[in-house]
Amino acid sequence: MRNIVLVMVFVISLSTPALAQKPEIEAINSKFIEFFNKGDFPGIASLYSADAIAMPPGSSMARGRAAIEVMWKSMAEQVGDPKLTTVDVKALGPLAAREIGTFALKTKGPTPQEVTGKYVVVWEKVGNDWKLATDIWNEGK
Repeated sequence: MRNIVLVMVFVISLSTPALAQKPEIEAINSKFIEFFNKGDFPGIASLYSADAIAMPPGSSMARGRAAIEVMWKSMAEQVGDPKLTTVDVKALGPLAAREIGTFALKTKGPTPQEVTGKYVVVWEKVGNDWKLATDIWNEGK
């Protein structure tokens, strides 16, 4: 009986999509930074789900990839040198995860200043890829 249960658990684990893993999300965050630094805003938008929502501080929500691409392009005119640090990733089931992290970036202009803050991302598994589905951040610790 025990062997049957073990076989059933093994089979079920093979048929269930993999849960979000911190290294996978950190790799996507690295890709985000790479795209941002190259000015590849369509690349950044591709990291989001088709119906994603981004909620930048002090601005309207950006809904969908096209709006998110425009939002990041506009932000890149004001800030640069972004850094992301994943603090925690919690699986919300086989197709969703929640990430909490911190960020740092520098304002552009004659007297650049460092801005730090925190963020929350809800990730969604789309096919074989993890995509940002909801993205919100603000300044402060």
